[in-house]
Amino acid sequence: MKPEAAGSGNAPLAARLAATLVGWSIRRPRIVLALTLLVAAAACWVVATRFALNTDVGALFPRDLPWRQTEEAMAHAFPQRQDLIAVVVDGATADVAERAAARLEAALRARPALFRGVARPDADPFFRRSALLFQDEAEVRAATERIIEAQPLLGTLAADPSLRGVARTLELAAEGQRRGEGDPAVLRSAFAAMAGSAEAAAAGRLAPLDWAGLFTGQAPDPLALRRFVLVRPVPDFGALAPVAAATEAVREEVRRLGLLPENGVRVRLTGDLVMGDEEFSTVFGGAIFENIASLLSVAVLLWLGLRSGRLIFPILGTLVIGLPITAAFGLLVVGPFNPLSIAFAVLFIGFGVDFGIQFAVSLRDQRYRLRDQPLPAALVEAGHNAGEAIALAAMALGCGFLAFLPTDYRGVSELGLVAAAGMVVAVVLSLTALPAWLTFTRPKPEREPVGYAGLAPVDRFLARHARAAALCVLLLALGCAALLPLLRFDTNPLNLRDPRTEAVSTFRVLMRNPDTTPNTIDVLAPDLPAAEALARRLAALPEVAGTVTLASFVPEGQAARLALIGDAADLLGPTLEPPEPATPPTDAEARAALGRAAAALREAGSPEAARLAAALGRVAEGPAALRARLAEALLPGLGTTLEGLRAALAARPVTLESLPASLRADWIAPDGRARIEVRPRDLSDHSEALGRFAAAVQAVAPAASGPAISIRESSRTIEGAFLQAGLIATGMTVLLLVLALGSVRLALLALAPLTLAGLLTLATCVLIGQPLNLANIIALPLLFAQGVAFKIYYVVAWQHGERSLLASALTRAVLYSALTNATAFGTLSVSDHPGTASMGLLLMLSLGFALTAVMLTLPALLPLFAAGVRRP
Repeated sequence: MKPEAAGSGNAPLAARLAATLVGWSIRRPRIVLALTLLVAAAACWVVATRFALNTDVGALFPRDLPWRQTEEAMAHAFPQRQDLIAVVVDGATADVAERAAARLEAALRARPALFRGVARPDADPFFRRSALLFQDEAEVRAATERIIEAQPLLGTLAADPSLRGVARTLELAAEGQRRGEGDPAVLRSAFAAMAGSAEAAAAGRLAPLDWAGLFTGQAPDPLALRRFVLVRPVPDFGALAPVAAATEAVREEVRRLGLLPENGVRVRLTGDLVMGDEEFSTVFGGAIFENIASLLSVAVLLWLGLRSGRLIFPILGTLVIGLPITAAFGLLVVGPFNPLSIAFAVLFIGFGVDFGIQFAVSLRDQRYRLRDQPLPAALVEAGHNAGEAIALAAMALGCGFLAFLPTDYRGVSELGLVAAAGMVVAVVLSLTALPAWLTFTRPKPEREPVGYAGLAPVDRFLARHARAAALCVLLLALGCAALLPLLRFDTNPLNLRDPRTEAVSTFRVLMRNPDTTPNTIDVLAPDLPAAEALARRLAALPEVAGTVTLASFVPEGQAARLALIGDAADLLGPTLEPPEPATPPTDAEARAALGRAAAALREAGSPEAARLAAALGRVAEGPAALRARLAEALLPGLGTTLEGLRAALAARPVTLESLPASLRADWIAPDGRARIEVRPRDLSDHSEALGRFAAAVQAVAPAASGPAISIRESSRTIEGAFLQAGLIATGMTVLLLVLALGSVRLALLALAPLTLAGLLTLATCVLIGQPLNLANIIALPLLFAQGVAFKIYYVVAWQHGERSLLASALTRAVLYSALTNATAFGTLSVSDHPGTASMGLLLMLSLGFALTAVMLTLPALLPLFAAGVRRP
């Protein structure tokens, strides 16, 4: 059989319409191009004046979903806990961290235009006053005894909290060691710690002293060296980085205040908003390189496939024109783009290039077949031969994209609508503007066949061994299907982010500590008694490490601890509260005091004392700047520590009524409902662990909310959306193919290689250890869309009488279309963003398998199952 001529009345309606559209366009090329450019200019104006982004990830899901309503209820009850940036302040010592956090809090409060709220949950005086009440009785006893033993030294320091007082204290300690008084180990440890600060000061560096550790004799808990400043920014969800202004303001204040590592302070920012900003920065930062590499690779492949700038530039021109037209449609019909719908540009370029290549290769083929005919005849014949397949492929793609509209995943439903419109735009431009443009560039006639004649033996081999080939395909599909139970779906969005960024690395550090993990779950109870009862039930779950309610801040067994604290306060009260502190010394007085202390330490008789003496001697004999540096290392921490001791020794009984209002506001809503915080036992970031934790808590408290539940429920929504869209797209595509091809058998044959390609892609993911995730899952509908297009091209060619499929010009078009898209998507696989990289890898694999499946299965399956199928 031979394909029908363009004017044949037996040609399918789509082919005749395509040929008519091309013919009309090339008869009026100037009018067509002028109208096209006018529409494109209007679209550019729409994009320039109305372009908007909504980067609020929460807007990707409808508010009427049950888990979203639960989140909204929690946000309404405790608005101060929503959309927070956690500023993590680590200090060389606890007092350094405390002072740094306090200074940063004050600075940020002075910028209300950027921050709706600034809070330090660990800074309330209640926690300093009640610190000892939350420790074990044995720990309280040891701490108070150690403080009492240090009474003589504390008295000297409290009376004169200056370099002179510190020097006098060291002098007394050295005399005590020389006489054999006190614990030698404690004194040696204290002298060694003080020597470190003095040596640093002598060298012009700052090494703050840990006074709390000096008095207690215990190494500080890492958490004691950390403070938190929680800020509520004013996000701009119309920007790529909604909280960029707020985070830059925080870092600006950090620099201004000198809260830097060289001063013993490290400040980091984390939280969902900051991680989202960093994620967009990573994605768009690498997008420049990726887009350049993608464009270069597409240009090279277009040249290899078309071998003519007269064909390439019109194709690229139609893409440039169609992109703003599609974008304008999205802005006018859908509204602001979301983080997923903005991907319409990639889809439009990928499939727009595909349509252009199909038309251009068909034109090259006709320029060879009709060498003696003028260019207009070849253009019309190319439209007739390629137009039906292009239109049918576009409709199948549109069905696949529109299948997302009824789903609950608003991100891809909006993407589907815009992408479907883009397919219409691409087809119209490929059959109007592209041929009109080609009348001006005038591609030259071809001297050689465009197809791959060398593949004709492969065609014949597959046709002769069709049954064996079909059996191999079946066995391969069954083998791939057997691996599917091993396929893992990673629902944790944290694994899609670059682990090297500050926000993600800090988040992971906090996540590993049960007291700071952000992966907690919140539950609302009608009142506090109900919250306590529910908290006990939740705490009994094996997946739960503990629960917290407002009542958790009332320590148990306070009487014994208060007695110990009271005894220490009776002994130390007058010592820590001198009637008249000494006046600050002059530099000369401080220098003389340090010299006396150095002399006394030299006679103490221990290596640690000698080391400290040498360092103090250098500070005393050096310029005043060295003594100022030593004062900066010692005195602020001394003042903070003395104040903390006074507060701790002033502890009094804690009751629910005595808890501070700021603390109550974080646990009791204005309407009286009480919040329960549930902490996970498994502190890993595995999605399976988070899922088990969320499921266990929801089994007891269905109305729970929190990151673990949001991840679980949003993943279910996404999975359900893709499953629902897949079923709808498959049904609509089969119906479309049956109506267009007039044969159920041909429609199913068009989908058979697609099924194999999907199974091969998923099986390969299992073999290489690449899980599906919330980013690369979008490759599956793209595989369906691109795969359906490839199959349609071959089935329509078969229906038109082409029997040597692999040797035909169509194979060149399909091959270079697939390579163009695979290469463009493949550049994503080198992205620094793990989610983007995994999506690029899966897209490249899926397109490769789609191409392989169609080229190696249809030449065998069509002769075997469709030899007797007649064209309608």
